[in-house]
Amino acid sequence: MNPPDKRQGPMKRVLVTGASGFIGRNLVTALRRRGDLDVLTCGRADPPGRMEELASTAEAVVHLAGVNRPADENEFVTGNVELTRQLCRALERAGRRATLILTSSIQAELDNPYGRSKRAAEVLAEAYQQSAGAAVFIYRLPNVFGKWSRPHYNTVVATFCHQISRGLPVHISDPARRLRLVYIDDVVRSFEGVLLQPEVVPGCYRPVVEPEFSITLEELHDRIVSFRDAGARGCVPDLSDPFQRALYATYLSFCDPANLARSVEIKRDARGWLFELVKSVQAGQVFVSLTRPGVTRGHHYHDTKVEKFCVVQGRGRIRLRPVHGSEILEYEVDDETIRVVEIPPGYTHSIENIGSVDLITLFWASEIFDPARPDTHPLPVTECGMEEDRPDTRMRTAQKHA
Repeated sequence: MNPPDKRQGPMKRVLVTGASGFIGRNLVTALRRRGDLDVLTCGRADPPGRMEELASTAEAVVHLAGVNRPADENEFVTGNVELTRQLCRALERAGRRATLILTSSIQAELDNPYGRSKRAAEVLAEAYQQSAGAAVFIYRLPNVFGKWSRPHYNTVVATFCHQISRGLPVHISDPARRLRLVYIDDVVRSFEGVLLQPEVVPGCYRPVVEPEFSITLEELHDRIVSFRDAGARGCVPDLSDPFQRALYATYLSFCDPANLARSVEIKRDARGWLFELVKSVQAGQVFVSLTRPGVTRGHHYHDTKVEKFCVVQGRGRIRLRPVHGSEILEYEVDDETIRVVEIPPGYTHSIENIGSVDLITLFWASEIFDPARPDTHPLPVTECGMEEDRPDTRMRTAQKHA
């Protein structure tokens, strides 16, 4: 994918407050890799007044800075309300009508100290919009999950992923409690959509990040446990569901780096070796084989299972024959012109190393191998092993060298 074209003229200057936090790190990383924005950041480590100084030069501000787990409830006011007041005043003094994106929370609807502080920050942003005639976007975010979040701080998803991936205990006070969740990449994309608008009409907007997911604490716990257990078997979960895909990516981001490498069982014999690379109940499995020169593998067929063969090193000859037919199809394959050969059910097949070096082949099968029901039936491809091998039967061979 090519990088986006740079803007004509000066780059749009964007300030991100709370840049070192969970959402901030993801957003700043995404914005800076674009190359068409001048991204300024400030956080807790910056000296007093730094935020106001940067805000006076910005064309857009994403205000992520805030407090959600203070030691003293009074910090809700200083961290969420007063900080927003300082920012809005700085923007008003600059007179630039800078676009403001404010991250609020669905708890702004609740009567608790945190919710009240977030609602007060929203009121300040609305007042800035009126006085400056700017565009203000207020996001009442539910729980946000994804990479770079902090366990025991940002979200229960981070806590569960950290604990379960390391075999540590998890406490669930209310298993039936339902969570509203959005994924960090969807949040970032929504913010980018606002920041990259060429023209923004003044007004106060309340966008919603989509999609939003819903799950109970018990269901969340069980899903993450299933990721851990499947990984131990070399399996991946069903990734067709967007939530499952995002949650699995988040889980892997929390795994101990020392445990990211997994040993595989390599089956060796005189022909070479073979191992399973990845397995999925929904998508089948991928395995890899090495075949010595002059050796042939296969000579079997499947009733339902389908396969794909792809040679990535060496030269090979793949042969297929309908179980009740006499015509043999041959495909010569090599690592110069990579091709994928489909193996339909009901075709006995084999692969032969016809080169001088080891043949390495990637295989995909539509289902995980089950020793109890292998769906693998021996039958030679060559004429001498055919059921139709009678004196009055002629073999017809179709050569394929495309």
